[in-house]
Amino acid sequence: MPSSRELAADLRVSRTTTLLALEQLVAEGYLAARAGSGTFVAHELPDDLPRSSRALPSKATRHPPLSKRGKALAAGRPPSERLAGPPRPFRIGVPAVDLFPVRTWSQLVARRLRSASPQQLDYGETAGALELRRAIAAHVRAARGTECDPEQVLVVSGARRAIDLLCQLLLDPGDGAWMEEPGYPGARNALVAAGARIHPVGVDDEGLDVAAGASVAPRARLVYVTPSHQFPLGVPMSLPRRLALLQWASRAGAWVIEDDYDAEFRHGARPVPCLHGLDGDGRVLYVGSFSKTLFPALRLGFVIAPRDLRDALVAVRRASELHPPRLDQAVLADFIHEGHYERHLRRMRRVYRERLEALQQAARRHCAGALKLRPALTGLHAVADLEEADARQVFAAAARHGVEVMPLAAYGFGHARVPHALVLGFGAVRADAMDAGMERLAAAIDDARRPGPRRRNRASVGV
Repeated sequence: MPSSRELAADLRVSRTTTLLALEQLVAEGYLAARAGSGTFVAHELPDDLPRSSRALPSKATRHPPLSKRGKALAAGRPPSERLAGPPRPFRIGVPAVDLFPVRTWSQLVARRLRSASPQQLDYGETAGALELRRAIAAHVRAARGTECDPEQVLVVSGARRAIDLLCQLLLDPGDGAWMEEPGYPGARNALVAAGARIHPVGVDDEGLDVAAGASVAPRARLVYVTPSHQFPLGVPMSLPRRLALLQWASRAGAWVIEDDYDAEFRHGARPVPCLHGLDGDGRVLYVGSFSKTLFPALRLGFVIAPRDLRDALVAVRRASELHPPRLDQAVLADFIHEGHYERHLRRMRRVYRERLEALQQAARRHCAGALKLRPALTGLHAVADLEEADARQVFAAAARHGVEVMPLAAYGFGHARVPHALVLGFGAVRADAMDAGMERLAAAIDDARRPGPRRRNRASVGV
């Protein structure tokens, strides 16, 4: 190829223009620069790469059937069903991402990138970055009243991944496992993937019914529970019920997975010690996540495991993946160490209390007589009973009106009757937008309301 000067003179353009053009062609693989010789047309052009001439498989192609476990997983329900677009009333499982301190986070990211060393761009520790494990251990000791050290902490890609790893490590196919009824679909899918025999156990106003579980499956190997904010009913597990669960687990030789879902957000409720802090027998595996306290796209969570289980858990993790992204871990460690995390939590507790109050007021204003909110003591969603409408019909009508709700029955796994009730998220809804959202939900209830004064029996499983 001619030099950049010759090209510039021949084409009567700036030399900068020809330099940029030559650099672009080199970058795209059309030219190759040879030191001391010049620039030449590449021997292998990008246009010469092989192109597939094979036709796409016919729709009539018959493949081998899925495994039984694959069919069970494919038939599983998602945690929620969403309309396209940004969060809207009353999407569950989403915090106030509009109030996340993006500027602070981006400054921490930029600082980490500027100082990144070749070692920090290499693979990291399988258990997770030590600086983040130290930060998590310190926060859990201060906020949840339990003892742990960084060696017990395993950083994972969210709570769901933590549950997957624990089920793989602790369960053999056919082992019995208690599952809250109604409960979290993600945990059920993890149990199905591990081949567990799932025993649905009812939930009442004190949380998981331990006596019922012990009666149905006295030799179960594992219990999955959300004691701080039961998903989806929202009730916290009472202290006597927590102690009863730990006593049963010790007698039965069972493991307890404590998913501390929404533990950071309490609305007037007194904090109850976490199961891990009450456990004197090393039976509890504590699972936490930053999806609700920060933002869901972060995909970082953690497990606190007994010391004698830690190495095995790391080995199981290594068998399927290495570690979450190192940059995200480093930035989160800085965010916690420098006090940004605690400040953000304090701010969000005030915001979520305001949003819950706005939800309650809007429900009284627009849905009195049609929708009755249950008390919400913790978390970012509330359960509301429908007076004279079918929950699934309201779900469909609400989507047509541009709002998102979930029927409580969508989280049931057994054969017990579940009341006509909705699960309403308020975390992602601004207080000043609550009225408009509730007005649209009221219209959806009117569309779905059943004729006549007759009311459906609202008896539920342990509600």
